[in-house]
This record gives sequence, structure tokens and C-alpha cells, in this order.
Amino acid sequence: MQGVIAAVPTPIGADRSPIKNLYIEHCRWLLANGCDGLNILGSTGEANSLDIVARREVMGWATKELPVERLMVGTGTPSLQETIALTEHADDLGYGVALVLPPYYYKPLSNAGLIDWYMALDEALGSRAIQVYFYNYPQMTGLGIPVQVIAELAQRAPARFTGIKDSSGDLDYCRAIVATNAALRIFPSSETALETAKVDGFAGCISASVNTTAPLAAQIWAQRAVPRADLCAEIARQRGVIIGPTLVANIKSLIADRTGDPRWRAVVSPFCALPDVDGRRLAAELKG
Repeated sequence: MQGVIAAVPTPIGADRSPIKNLYIEHCRWLLANGCDGLNILGSTGEANSLDIVARREVMGWATKELPVERLMVGTGTPSLQETIALTEHADDLGYGVALVLPPYYYKPLSNAGLIDWYMALDEALGSRAIQVYFYNYPQMTGLGIPVQVIAELAQRAPARFTGIKDSSGDLDYCRAIVATNAALRIFPSSETALETAKVDGFAGCISASVNTTAPLAAQIWAQRAVPRADLCAEIARQRGVIIGPTLVANIKSLIADRTGDPRWRAVVSPFCALPDVDGRRLAAELKG
């Protein structure tokens, strides 16, 4: 896995279940418009608002309809047993990478507890080939995965723990992980990090706003040795318009505009759909 990876949203029907055709159509659009890969069932995909049955269903859709070598999937939950079951299912379906949140409910959590939890996952997976990327998102989970924990786990099980998606926004944290183990694949959550990815040793980005900025992000990734300043400035402007407390609703509103299908605007509670007036304002600001 490397390059521009979209954190894919999940279209939701009136019965609060995922909508297959919309989902697959958007995934195919992303792969045809600059994305090297797709991260399904992450935070943007509202995975933690879906039950296990729905998550397994979406996982299956993706591997049947899309090139599995370009997919990674979120399988982390606060429950070790559920995380093991989802990760085993991902491996059965052919996913090469599972993105796994830390067990975020019980806090404070010691480094030893985190290490034991992830090593228990590795032990349960046994000889299965699926790799695990850590998912660091302290704004949502209430805890960060310490650099020393990542370093120790990667040392103990180097074939299992091979990368990280960092949604903290702290590039110094990402650089510190590179410094401990240059073999780890580091993906910041913003495409603005692509500007310095070559220098910093990042493997690319895994981003929600890439659902809209993918064509531009792909250009910057292709030019990562010497990226054009004007392209980097424009992608920073576009991302600045998209991100914020209503990020998932913003992304879905923009996809609804692109596809002409209003069903994309639906989100799962506790999120709220973007009001029409805000959607129009967002689209106008994005055009500049």
C-alpha cells in the first residue's frame, strides 16, 4: 500500500443499512480518478455506527466488485474478540491490510495493556497473512498510541504490524515513528502531507477529503520529489474548505452533488445531514 488512499464514506438508506450500488460506483470513481487505494469502513465510513453484520456485508461487496489488492479495511473495535473476528473475516476475503483502532473505551490505558491487546490480536491471527496498520485518532478515541508502543510491537511482530494511519494531525509524531523504524508505512490523514512525503519518508496519505480532491492529490503524489507549489497551495485550500466538525456530512454532500443522487446526503446518527443551504455554500467555496 502506498500513495493516495481515500477513506471511503458509506451511503446509507432510509432503513439505516448500506446501499451497495452507490457504494461500488463511488469506489470505482475514486480508483479511476487518482486513488491508488481505498480504506473502507473507517471513521469516514461511519464503521463504528454500523453493526457487525453490516460491516461484514460491506467488506464482502468491496472484495467481489473491486481489486482487493487496492483495499484496506477498518476492523478495530473496543472488543478484542470482535476485532479478531472482523480481522479474520477480512483475511478470509483476501484483504491484505486491516486498520485497527486501539481499545479506546477503558482509560487510562497503560503501554503494557496496549501491547498485550495488539499482541493478543497477532496471536489469534496466527499464520494468517493479513497485516495490521495501527489507527491513531486521539481526537475520537481519547487516547494516542505512543511511539514507543508502535516501535515495540513492530519489533515483536514485524510481519504483522507494518504501518499506521495517523489522524492526529501531528506530523512530528509521524516523523518520530519513521525515525524508530523506517520500514513502517506511515500515512498521515491529510493530503497536504504529500508535499513533504518524499523527505519525511511517508508512504502517502489516507484522507477523507480525497473523496473530492483525488485527481489533484494524485498529481502531487506523482510529483512528490519536487511537487508544484501552486498545486500544493490549491489542495490545502480545498481541504481547508472541506474539513471541520461536519466532515462526514460535508463529504457526503459533495458526493451527492457530483453524482446527482441525494441519497448520498444521509448520515447515521449521531451525525446530522448537512442542510441544503450549507451544502450549496460548501460547493461554492470549494470552487473558489
